[in-house]
Amino acid sequence: MDLNNINWLAVFVASISSFAIGAIWFGPKTFYPFWMTAMGRKVPTEQVEMSAGSTILMFGGTYIGALIQVATLAVIVSLARTVDPTLGALGGAAIGALLGFGIGAAASFSHRQFAQQNHKQVHAVWVWLIEVGQDIVCLTVAGAIIGAWI
Repeated sequence: MDLNNINWLAVFVASISSFAIGAIWFGPKTFYPFWMTAMGRKVPTEQVEMSAGSTILMFGGTYIGALIQVATLAVIVSLARTVDPTLGALGGAAIGALLGFGIGAAASFSHRQFAQQNHKQVHAVWVWLIEVGQDIVCLTVAGAIIGAWI
């Protein structure tokens, strides 16, 4: 496999899109309040103070995770292009969705079930749906971006 076949600008743009989707997905007006409640935690009503190190770890780690996911997706899309050189945005999106659902979502279900703080497993399913929903959307969009930038 030749990593020179990967469009690294597309990987960068797709990783930024994943970061932005996550920010919207877990925003205060979208899924964040329900997600926190389903985990058995209270939604903070005041500004949360975090150290610089914690902030860097949280946001930097989130971005690095997105970058690794998208780079891995780019490798898989590149390999798929060796079979079908016409693979474009739709094919990339399908690969991203398949990986998000078939690997990401399936693998994380048991983790979420055993990690649920309040031992309410129905809540664990809701938390899982919110978390993996974001993963699937991010990987689908990232796959479309990578697939479109041949």
